[in-house]
Amino acid sequence: MTVRTRFAPSPTGMLHIGGARTALYAWLYAQHCGGEFMLRIEDTDLQRSTDEAIQVILDGLSWLGLDWHGEPVFQGQRRAQHVQAIEKLLSSGQAYRCYCSKEELDAMRDEQRAQGKKPMYDGRCRHREDPSLDQPYVVRFRSPDDGETSLHDLVLDDVSFANRELDDLILMRSDGSPTYNLAVVVDDADMGITHVIRGSDHLNNTPRQIQLYEALGLPTPQFAHIPLIHGPDGAKMSKRHGAVAITEYREAGYLPDAVINYLVRLGWSHGDEEVFSREQLISLFDIHDVGKAAARFDQDKLDWLNGHYLRSSEPGELQAAVAMQLTSMGINISGGPDLAHVIAALQERSKNTVDMAEGARLFYQAPLSYDEKAVQKNFKEGAWPLLQDFLVRAEKLQDWDAVMLHALLGEVCEAHEAKLGKLAQPIRILISGCAVSPPIDMTLALLGKDEFIRRLQAGIRKLS
Repeated sequence: MTVRTRFAPSPTGMLHIGGARTALYAWLYAQHCGGEFMLRIEDTDLQRSTDEAIQVILDGLSWLGLDWHGEPVFQGQRRAQHVQAIEKLLSSGQAYRCYCSKEELDAMRDEQRAQGKKPMYDGRCRHREDPSLDQPYVVRFRSPDDGETSLHDLVLDDVSFANRELDDLILMRSDGSPTYNLAVVVDDADMGITHVIRGSDHLNNTPRQIQLYEALGLPTPQFAHIPLIHGPDGAKMSKRHGAVAITEYREAGYLPDAVINYLVRLGWSHGDEEVFSREQLISLFDIHDVGKAAARFDQDKLDWLNGHYLRSSEPGELQAAVAMQLTSMGINISGGPDLAHVIAALQERSKNTVDMAEGARLFYQAPLSYDEKAVQKNFKEGAWPLLQDFLVRAEKLQDWDAVMLHALLGEVCEAHEAKLGKLAQPIRILISGCAVSPPIDMTLALLGKDEFIRRLQAGIRKLS
């Protein structure tokens, strides 16, 4: 049997951390088993589904590297198959038309509440003999009255539901549109899904879906319900906890491998190991090893992992992400130093690619202003002779590299009996506008002789 999993998001909102983790677990399990990972967009809610949300889902999965088999399946295009299944259930007597009006249903539930009962549909249209063909109706599934519907969940173990607690599910609305539980069963069966991996908030749907599989004579997949992700305070995830569109992590400077590594550890572990390559995850991950308890989102851990991946990546691997950030900042890198060399100078000090792009700014954009506090602190009377002397000697320097510049900085400071910071900090401010940069000799080497001299002369004219 070929293992086939799926991710089936609804494009009524953006792809968030929880959905991304579900997709990751389904993708990893399929990869681990040598199977296939499918993507289905559940876009049957036409009023709330948006093209923007669909694109965020596709972009987010692509950014994370969670490639799917074949073309995405759009549930909204499969209405004919859903209606055909409903008609089959009607023909077999396992579904029926319900003509109850909203007023009748409200009165029924009010009476049940008054009697201290759970409000639920009582099946009164199962044997209705006087339906009006001109009256609107829904189609309901004839749920078993007795016994239990059970499953062995790959995460939660054995779970059972009393059938008497499950009323007759609506399969088709009065406007003729199929409902979620019917559509998902038909689609999973037609797509050959063998393992349904999803959040535990779907667990209550599972007994109804199992009953539908059996009624339609379809093979029932195995289920794995993953506990939800909570905020660090134990509350439901919200925007303040990080429940934002997954693509916002890309825009905030996170690397996809760091996000993948972080997400997989929200519910799964392998000893005390924290960092895994994608190949290791495919080899080690098994859905049976996912824990039953809710995971807690930890922003500090995500930041730590992102820093780890930044430092351990080859500069060329980060070039596209940093270039994207620089472009979004309106900075043109053409004509400047090789971006990969700039990245190498910034890797140890950066937490994300936004930090890296901010650090790279000085190499492609001359300062528009100078930090007033930094100027007041570093431009004392003795700074100007040091700067002038360094400028004169730098103009004569033949080999413009970090080694020669380091030596030149030392010579000027020794000549003026000054510490390196007395010269390095004013130079940083004049070439970047602030007092922070990679090591000064490396910074000047990357900036280039002509650009350095131009910026230093411009700064001296403005501040002296």
